[in-house]
Amino acid sequence: MKPATEATGGAIPSTTNKSSPGSKVRERLAVIIPVHNGGEELRRCLQAVMSSAPRPDEVIVVDDASTDGSAEVAQGMEAQVVRLSPPTRGPGFARNRGAEIAQSQILFFADADVLLHPDTLGLALETLRGDATLAACFGSYDDAPAAPGSVSQYKNLMHHYVHQHAAESAATFWTGCGAIRKTALQQAGGFGEDHKKPSIEDVELGNRLRRQGKKIRLVKAMQATHLKRWTFLKLLRSDILQRAVPWSRLILAEGGAPKDLNLTASARWSAAAVLLFVLTGIAGFYFPLCFVAAAISASVLLFLNRDLYGFFRQKRGWLFLLCAIPLHWFYFFYSTITLGIVAAASIPVGIFRRMVRGERENLAGAAKSSEADRGR
Repeated sequence: MKPATEATGGAIPSTTNKSSPGSKVRERLAVIIPVHNGGEELRRCLQAVMSSAPRPDEVIVVDDASTDGSAEVAQGMEAQVVRLSPPTRGPGFARNRGAEIAQSQILFFADADVLLHPDTLGLALETLRGDATLAACFGSYDDAPAAPGSVSQYKNLMHHYVHQHAAESAATFWTGCGAIRKTALQQAGGFGEDHKKPSIEDVELGNRLRRQGKKIRLVKAMQATHLKRWTFLKLLRSDILQRAVPWSRLILAEGGAPKDLNLTASARWSAAAVLLFVLTGIAGFYFPLCFVAAAISASVLLFLNRDLYGFFRQKRGWLFLLCAIPLHWFYFFYSTITLGIVAAASIPVGIFRRMVRGERENLAGAAKSSEADRGR
């Protein structure tokens, strides 16, 4: 059993290779798993990691102030454990602490509620070792989510479909099942540490990598089974507070977003069609002709997402599809409304910041004028 270590935070140190000049060094692989009260899912996650071929050179579990014995579970599975003292710091902070102590050149990040397929680590190594120009790669959930229930099946199958139908030349990064060169992570400044719960810290890192000219690849065969059980309220809370709100802020801060994954042209048109469907559906109770526009909007939505709905029907049947379509349309609705609210809220904030900046410039100008007068 490996002893646990304490971590406080700092810059991610570089990894050096002890080899003679000109020799070809085998890049080592570390799996880093942040966890907060992982329970039995963490044990299953680690069993899958340890059963991988090849087996990783390091397995590092960063325990983010768990109270359920997650650290002891990880130690019992022969993982190196980094303990974070309370309060909970969030997955971005935890991943950075794991990266700090990793001695490997390739860092594979996995969530504590996923089961890596036996060949997933091998595919990550093959991808990064085979192309020195790549900074990172990531995969997707598989099409066999473990948790029962329509909401859990919808959420996980939706993720699988989106990743499997996205471009391989990616514009973002994902830490549910993704690998990155340690040097690339260092150069990007590590993960953002602002989010105390799982959010878009991996997306934001991917954006920084892209701005630096780094290449990221989506490897569709690199998969993992997601164990998470979703309820409708949990889905709403996660999608809106931990995804839509920070993602909207990121889009507004960067002046747009790449047409990739959840933000394809089809998804954007679907969002507009959902808003039109809702507005014309409500207006139809006062102006019946508006129901025609609502029906047209619904037809457009079905057409734009026909391949996804065919996938849902193929995997889980017609009854599941009838449950999934309203969830999917509602996703477009609350995501678009959230973006609008965040954008509207940012207007007065932006005005206030410009006013403060202008006042500072005026004060600086007055100070320079005063110094010039005294010099005469």
